[in-house]
Amino acid sequence: MFSTHTHRLTHSEGEMTLERALSVRRSPHANDGAGIFEDGGGHETGDESKTRKHISITLRVTNYLTRTGYLWPILVVGLVIVIIFSVIINSRDLVCISASYSDHISRLRFFGFDGLESDFGSLGVPWCRSKHGKEVEWTNKDLLSGLEEFVPIYETRPIKNNMFGMGFDHSFGLWFITRWLKPDLMIESGAFKGHSTWVLRQAMPDTPIVSLSPRHPEKYLKKGPAYVDGNCTYFAGKDFVDFGSMDWAKVMRKHAIKDHSRVLVFFDDHQNELKRLKQALKAGFKHLVFEDNYDTGTGDHYSFRQICDQFYIRGGGHSCFKDSDEARIRFRRRKFWDKAVDIEELCGPGEAWWGVRGLMRDDFNHSNKAITYTEHFQNSRFVESVLDVYWELPPVAGPSLTHQTRYDPARSSTPIVQDGRYSLFRRLNLSQLDPSVFNGYTQMVYLQVSKPES
Repeated sequence: MFSTHTHRLTHSEGEMTLERALSVRRSPHANDGAGIFEDGGGHETGDESKTRKHISITLRVTNYLTRTGYLWPILVVGLVIVIIFSVIINSRDLVCISASYSDHISRLRFFGFDGLESDFGSLGVPWCRSKHGKEVEWTNKDLLSGLEEFVPIYETRPIKNNMFGMGFDHSFGLWFITRWLKPDLMIESGAFKGHSTWVLRQAMPDTPIVSLSPRHPEKYLKKGPAYVDGNCTYFAGKDFVDFGSMDWAKVMRKHAIKDHSRVLVFFDDHQNELKRLKQALKAGFKHLVFEDNYDTGTGDHYSFRQICDQFYIRGGGHSCFKDSDEARIRFRRRKFWDKAVDIEELCGPGEAWWGVRGLMRDDFNHSNKAITYTEHFQNSRFVESVLDVYWELPPVAGPSLTHQTRYDPARSSTPIVQDGRYSLFRRLNLSQLDPSVFNGYTQMVYLQVSKPES
C-alpha cells in the first residue's frame, strides 16, 4: 500500500545528516591543502600555475562562448529542446485518453506501468489471513480447464441480460467452486431472477437446493426471463425466512444431512458479511461463498475485503493525507475506472477510511453504523480466528481483453487469463461473449471456516 509516514530525526541524527550534506558540498580537496598554503604571516597564497593548469575544458568553452556572445542563444535552444523532450515523455499526463474499448492498453500504460500485468495489485490487495495459512487445493491450471468447460454452458443461460445480477466472472466462480466441492446440499441466500440457482444446478445437476429470497424468482417471469428450479425448496415471497432466522437443524434433518461440511452456502443478499459469518458459524456450516466482496470505500454492505483492510496486512491500510502517493494515484485512476475511489471518497469525518468512510453498512445500505477503528480492528481479528481458508476469485481476464471499465485492476489480484494473452482468450471462446458480462466483478470470495480454537 502506498502510505505517507512522518519520520522525525533525533538531534544526533540531524547533526549526522547535516555533516553528510556539508561534506558533499565541499571540494574533494578541501582538507588536503592542494594548491593552497599559509605564509609566515598567516595569509593564504596559491600556486597560480597549478590553478591555470587544471582549468577544465567545459570552463574554457564557456569562457569562449561568453566572449563571442553565443552563450545565451545556445542556452535558449537547449532549454527549448529540454522542454519539448519533457512534453513528449510526459504526454500521457497531458493528452485526453479515449475510454473506447480499443484503447485499454494505452489506458493501463497511462499510469506508468510498462507491463500490463504489473498494474494488478499495485494499490494493494488486502488478503484475509487464515488461522494456519491453509490455501485452496485448485491451481490456475484447474481454473483454465474449468473456463474451457464453462463457457459453452454459460452461453445456454436462460437469463441473457442479468443486469444487477451476476456477470460472467462470478458465475464461473460459483460454478467452479461448487463443482470442486461437490456438496450434498446447496443453500443460497438471495436469488433475484434465479441466475445463481441455474449456475448451482449446472454444477450439480441432482443435488437439492434451498433458496431464500424476499421475492420469488417466478415473479420476474411476468416481465422477462427468469429461472425456477424443480429440485429447489424456496423460502421466498410470503414464505420468506431470513438466513439468520431459519431453523437449520430442521432443514438438515429433512435433507438427511449429518455432516455440515457437506453443505455449501452462497450469499448474494447484500447483508453485513460479518453478521452472516457469525450466523453460519452458529448453524455449523463450513463452506461459504460471498458474491459481493466489496472493496473499501464501495458497496452497500460491510464485506470481508473491507474487514481485512488493515495496516498489519500486506496491501492493507490507507492514508487520508491528500498529498500522499496513494492520493495522487487514486485521483488519476478515478477518471478511468468506474469503481475506483479517490481519497475524497475514501475518507470520511476524522479521516475514517475503514468500511465506507467509517461506516459499517448493512441491508442494501438501508442501515449504517459508524464504527471506530478499534472496532474495525477487532472485527478483523475475529475473522482471522475462524478462517481456515480465504480465497478471492481472480478476474477471468485482464481489461485489455475483456474491455471492462468497472473494477480497478490496481486493487485486484492477477487475472486467470493475463493481459496480452489474446490467443488463449480467443481459444477459450471468451472473445465471443458480450463485453458487458465482464463488468460485474466485485472480488467474490470463498471461505472455509470453523469455530475459534480455545
